[in-house]
Amino acid sequence: MYGKLKRYLSGNGAVVCAVLDGTEMCREMEKIHKTSAVCTAALGRLSMGASLLGYALKNPGDTLTLRVDGGGPCGVLLAVADYHGNVKSYVDQPLVELPLNEKGKLDVGGAVGRDGTIYVIKDIGMREPYSGQTALVSGEIAEDITQYLMESEQIASACGLGVLVDPDLAVSCAGGYLIQLLPFADEESISKLEKNLADVTSVTELFGSGMTPDDIAQKLMAGLDPELLDESEPAYACDCSRERTEKMLRSLDAKALRDMADEMPDIEVCCHFCNKKYHFTPEEVRAMADAKEQK
Repeated sequence: MYGKLKRYLSGNGAVVCAVLDGTEMCREMEKIHKTSAVCTAALGRLSMGASLLGYALKNPGDTLTLRVDGGGPCGVLLAVADYHGNVKSYVDQPLVELPLNEKGKLDVGGAVGRDGTIYVIKDIGMREPYSGQTALVSGEIAEDITQYLMESEQIASACGLGVLVDPDLAVSCAGGYLIQLLPFADEESISKLEKNLADVTSVTELFGSGMTPDDIAQKLMAGLDPELLDESEPAYACDCSRERTEKMLRSLDAKALRDMADEMPDIEVCCHFCNKKYHFTPEEVRAMADAKEQK
């Protein structure tokens, strides 16, 4: 269930590289959402991207949300990550089936859609969350994250994401990397990175060949003397609870609560991220309505 996420810094301090083996995280995601092959690949890539971006947050309690609405048949995709890289995710239509693309690969861009927007929301303890957005480039997720970072946050980056799905729909391997240049990066470092990235075929081929995050970091940062900064063992993990669900219900107006209590013998609320169900009786919901009216 746990992934392996490691972050490295080049010897001259100009390049940061994070590498994630998220195979177990994606297997848990697929187990919960029972996604088709192309939706597993799409939601898995978004989840890995969110985990990598979340790990760059500064403080415990910070969260990052990635939302992609590309107009494709799988609808909206959403992933929420925390400071440790833990992630939870959701897709509107989890059972989309599409022919393979012209390269014989799962058509993630076709499932996600290419005519839309990627949104990034960071809740970092300020009065209002930070929010940014850019138009999608391809719907393939990694390119869209790279473009977002460049356009919206002015961070020169390279992102690679991949999920390999077996014919039986099981996740064979999954993961990704995120390389970011610091403002003072020199031309020599940039040139070495470009050369290294040109030699990388795909993320799934790297992990599928048995390479570890350490191996991949050494390949991506060859000639840059990478040093391990820190590491984490993130999971696909949902933080929902009955208390949070009750708080959500209490946010509804009194009339909506009373209508719910009158029409349903059992009020069931299902978490989109983990499919856990919470049950409330009509009496409990009416009590919530009474409490709102007494304020």
